[in-house]
Amino acid sequence: MTRVKRGYIIRRRRTKIRLFASTFRGANSRLTRTITQQKLKAQFYAHQDRGRKKRDFRSLWITRINAIIRENELVYNYSKLINDLYKG
Repeated sequence: MTRVKRGYIIRRRRTKIRLFASTFRGANSRLTRTITQQKLKAQFYAHQDRGRKKRDFRSLWITRINAIIRENELVYNYSKLINDLYKG
């Protein structure tokens, strides 16, 4: 088989990956194989945490609304308020 010289193409791909992983620590920012593994892991966590962020903000929103309702000395809570909003 003839030898294939890859030239600058593979180098370009590696530098692109290294730019993504430049803030990682140790071998995760230096070795190409571990960089690709770490990149996959980071993207997985980023995708997962976008859903978690929505969940956290929803619970924070509910807590704040509940606190405001109780502060105004209404005999009410969040679930009754939302139920009445849907009815009316």
